[in-house]
Amino acid sequence: MAFSIKVNGRQRTVEAEADTPLLWVLRDELNMKGAKFGCGATFCGACTVHLDGAPVRSCSIPISGVGARAVTTIEGIGASEVGKRVQEAWMEVDVMQCGYCQAGQIMSATALLTRTPKPTEAQITQAMNGNLCRCATYARIRAAIRKAAGLPAEAAGV
Repeated sequence: MAFSIKVNGRQRTVEAEADTPLLWVLRDELNMKGAKFGCGATFCGACTVHLDGAPVRSCSIPISGVGARAVTTIEGIGASEVGKRVQEAWMEVDVMQCGYCQAGQIMSATALLTRTPKPTEAQITQAMNGNLCRCATYARIRAAIRKAAGLPAEAAGV
């Protein structure tokens, strides 16, 4: 079945079964490898993309459920001012170790800073909850989020 979806500002047509997860359409049909398969059950966040700006787990969204909503992936997030700032902060803070989860982390952080430009520590925790990092770079992830938000590098009470 043919589906028309808008990905990173570009209208695309893909052939897939209606229940094919968006993750597999992005990776296998559109060759966008940034979103990763982690758990397949929405628990890890490695597959996070945006639908109309909201972070979602692409492993659980069927292509038939995307509809007219705009999909933004890690490959396109740098086109937004906030996304670019987050990516730059990630590099400056040297967040990544293995990097497997980092696309999902960046997508969640960008969604947070887009809706809450100066988040509290509690808001950062809430927004990033469910994005797992096996390398445990959580302190650097939080530091990068604070840097991208223009907040002090070290947070009190953390």
